[in-house]
Amino acid sequence: MFWTDRVVTEIKQHLAKKIASGEALTVRDEKTASGRVHVGAMRTVSIHGLIAHVLKEHNIQNVFRYEINDFDAFDTVPSYVPSSFDEHLGKPLSMVPSPQEGSENYARFFGEQYLEVVRGLGIEPEVYYSSEQYKAGKYNDAIKVALENADKIREIYKKVSGGEKEGEWLPIMMICESCGKVATTRPVESNGEQVAYVCDLEASGAKGCGYEGKASPFDGNAKLPWKVEWAAKFKVFSVDVEGEGKDLATKGGARDVANHISREVFKYEPPYDVPHEFFLIGGKKMSTSKGTGASAVEVNELMPRKIFMLALIGKEPKRAFDFDPQGNTLPLLYDRYDEIAEKYWDKVGDDEARLYELVHLSDAPERYYRMRFSQVAFLAQMPHIDIFEEAQKEKGDDLNEIEKGELHERVDYALAWIKEHAPERYVFELQEKLPEVVITGVQKEAFRKILEYVEANEELTGEGFHQRLHEIKSQVNIDPKELFSGLYQVFLNRDSGPQAGWFLSVLPRDFLVTRLREIAT
Repeated sequence: MFWTDRVVTEIKQHLAKKIASGEALTVRDEKTASGRVHVGAMRTVSIHGLIAHVLKEHNIQNVFRYEINDFDAFDTVPSYVPSSFDEHLGKPLSMVPSPQEGSENYARFFGEQYLEVVRGLGIEPEVYYSSEQYKAGKYNDAIKVALENADKIREIYKKVSGGEKEGEWLPIMMICESCGKVATTRPVESNGEQVAYVCDLEASGAKGCGYEGKASPFDGNAKLPWKVEWAAKFKVFSVDVEGEGKDLATKGGARDVANHISREVFKYEPPYDVPHEFFLIGGKKMSTSKGTGASAVEVNELMPRKIFMLALIGKEPKRAFDFDPQGNTLPLLYDRYDEIAEKYWDKVGDDEARLYELVHLSDAPERYYRMRFSQVAFLAQMPHIDIFEEAQKEKGDDLNEIEKGELHERVDYALAWIKEHAPERYVFELQEKLPEVVITGVQKEAFRKILEYVEANEELTGEGFHQRLHEIKSQVNIDPKELFSGLYQVFLNRDSGPQAGWFLSVLPRDFLVTRLREIAT
């Protein structure tokens, strides 16, 4: 059973009563818009989006709500944002100006960039911004309950995570009426309706201004600390399903604390949990605020929607996926896509076939011809080759419009990958002049037989050439590495290359014959 179907089966059991009532379930996720959103966040949103999709396949009504958290403090100026923005450190992200004209604020600018990628995957959540919810009074009751239960929340922190809050710590973060910062304020007293505070902390790279004041914590004048806030969100938005990255899912971690606060303070059963591993870039986890790793926008530009979706959902949530643009991840993803497509079309009915269906959100295309991505990447580097003509030969028939579009797409992505990221073994240049190579006697004998084969056959096919090369290898008793590395050296000036029979079959006939004569005589 594919992981989404297993998860939905568990959800149906866990939430059977609510489902039976006919009330729609709420699936929720969020991202803090502290800068370019890294691609790791795409793993979370795709998991939640897919669960919402499969729930609907099971005729379970649900809404997928996605929060752009713009009320957290601006805590780091990323390298791609002007250093002058350090004057805004400590303020809620919604109160930091946009780094470019045209956006309402900093969080809107980066949030909308990210949401464009999300929607490009075919995932259409119901989006809201946290600052708007605070200002609309959505959190007022939760703030009141949290302040009334400050002692209990302090106990939960100590019991669950071992963290002790100093003195009479209160679970509220006031926005300073003087400097606008939220990270630097320290609440000192509350009567339930107003909170006295001092802006004297050093936090999020900012220093408090020293202001002392008293204000209502409601209607956007304050926010809850994030673990308390997370628990409050469960209740405020009636959340039924919400997962998180494994760093938050540990015993004593943020989710554990939030679950206890949810049950013991807000009297709300925490949502069904889907903890997951990360989407890594070159083996590293990314940070939005520090500007490390690749952004969702950057990675999205490296591959089409279906391949990106495959990378995001193709593994169990508890298994990490490492995308290395400078490695062979992209060709391997294309190969896997082609494999699961064949299984789906052959009606195998296994998890791989189901994956193909879900990659396309149940709108999977019918069978069509595709040229292998690594083959496309090679041919696209050969200016003398008409790749569409070669594809037509390989298919054995004219390409239809879908196939032409797919080939165009693969050529575009292959060329971009070759130009910017591909490892050296995928970059080829046909040598116009014979490179300076040492050719052994047994290699010469093998090359003469290859020349004879080419001169005897007007039409060359990759399969036929491949078979003949292996026959020649046995006839002259040459080591395979010596034969094939010799061929790559004289044509590409390197020791390795694409599948040799196919590679030689697509070379211009006159060029192939001339080069073979040079090395065989």
